[in-house]
Amino acid sequence: MVVKEIRFGPNTDDHDYNFKLKHAMRFLEEGAKVRAYVFFKGRSILFKEQGEVLLLRFANDLEEFGKVEQLPRLEGKRMIVSFSPKKKK
Repeated sequence: MVVKEIRFGPNTDDHDYNFKLKHAMRFLEEGAKVRAYVFFKGRSILFKEQGEVLLLRFANDLEEFGKVEQLPRLEGKRMIVSFSPKKKK
């Protein structure tokens, strides 16, 4: 199984978010798994809630393309969420 990673910062802008969302949709349609994460650099670890909100919004937007394997959880300086593609009929 191919796993594609998408990286966000805690203060990702809307244009960048939409750009990465389109890539994730394409990856899931091609049958690859997607791992999205927010990387906290330096003091940005103070914005954990902002990162979690971003990943939950990402999961909500990808609802029709894939299902969430793992809800956002913090591992060191990364907050990670995983998606697997939905089965095609």
